[in-house]
Amino acid sequence: MFGNLGFWEILLIAVVVIVLFGAKRIPDVMKGLGEGIRSFKKGIAGEAEPTDAKPAKKAE
Repeated sequence: MFGNLGFWEILLIAVVVIVLFGAKRIPDVMKGLGEGIRSFKKGIAGEAEPTDAKPAKKAE
């Protein structure tokens, strides 16, 4: 999954993420990342996302 990254490289990346975002914001960042990945996979698979918007009226 992580390719050629070893333990120390993954640990360094984790420390940088904690320093940049802070420990309190990491769950929000990961949630947004997960939603983005999920949306990307749906887009690649060709699934349309449901929209709540109503169709636009025809111009007169």
